[in-house]
Amino acid sequence: MQQNGSNGSNGSSNGSDGYGGRDRERQAMAAALSFGPLPTNASTRMRRFIQERRTLPLPIPRVMVVFSAASDSEKPPGDGGHASTTTVMSTTTSSGLDSAVEGEVRKPVGVASSPATTLSLRPSLSAQDQEFPEVISLNVGGMLFTTRLSTLRRFDDTMLAAMFSGRHHIPRDADGRYFIDRDGTHFGDILNFLREGELPPRDRVRAVHTEAQYYSIGPLMDTLEDTQPLTGERVRQAFLDLLPYYKENLERIVEIAKLRAMQKKARFAKLKVCVYKEEMPITPYERPLFNSLRFERSEGETKLFEHHCDVDVSFGPWEAVADVYDLLHCIVSDLSEQGITAEQQCIGVCDKHLINHYYCKRPIYEFKITWW
Repeated sequence: MQQNGSNGSNGSSNGSDGYGGRDRERQAMAAALSFGPLPTNASTRMRRFIQERRTLPLPIPRVMVVFSAASDSEKPPGDGGHASTTTVMSTTTSSGLDSAVEGEVRKPVGVASSPATTLSLRPSLSAQDQEFPEVISLNVGGMLFTTRLSTLRRFDDTMLAAMFSGRHHIPRDADGRYFIDRDGTHFGDILNFLREGELPPRDRVRAVHTEAQYYSIGPLMDTLEDTQPLTGERVRQAFLDLLPYYKENLERIVEIAKLRAMQKKARFAKLKVCVYKEEMPITPYERPLFNSLRFERSEGETKLFEHHCDVDVSFGPWEAVADVYDLLHCIVSDLSEQGITAEQQCIGVCDKHLINHYYCKRPIYEFKITWW
């Protein structure tokens, strides 16, 4: 009995040693996996396993790329139905993701995959792909207008057609309207012509013509130039082109009158202006033929007749049907366009003696410029 008891005790002890040995092996393995020092009581098999485990490389991070199709609302024009791709990248370090497929591609149903679409990004809209709504809201210098896109593109070679072609950036105001930094007073007349070919009233023809030049609307400019008052202006300008230094002489009249008024602290100023049509001194015997008689003179004789009248400004000569009074009207009208009030009257002729019985006899006019 004692022996059996002793044997039972030994069996119990052996059993305890067996279970205890397994626990010690597990603890040794855990310590080995934590890369601590090798336990001295580990078995040879366990020591070999631990050494082999230490020589294994660390888990390599894996990259998984996920492709997703873009919605129809996100497709750019001319996309051809190809799905855009979005990349999502993640790294894994645990060995539990060994079953994940590297470079896994999720594609929409019915869309074939191709190598060209791998890792392709959605292109941004270029300037040529810029689109505009059919109804355009405009802010022209603070004045608001609404029109169709086709109206602004009515003529291809205009500035408005170029602006809304999609090739240029157009700024917007705080309310999202397209902004044009230009006085919008006559922009409505521009739109009426683009819509129905309607022309402005006569009192706005000049101003609208200036706007048509700014927006490079050739058909509108040509039409306005064939109507009054621009038609008359073209005829008048053809006459003024025959006069040498016409614009320069106008500027000189204004400068002299301003200087004299400031010096005298006066409300107006007077100056003498000579206006003559033909370069021809006359004698009392030739006066009846003043407007038609011409002389054929040599170069030496011409120098004998060179003369500058004692006046502030001289206009002439010219060869045209228009006479001296037509030119006087042009001078007064152009000064009035500048906001200058001018009056003129004839005060005589130049009586300068030139040679023999020849005298100058050019008409002299007094111009009165009123400043306020």
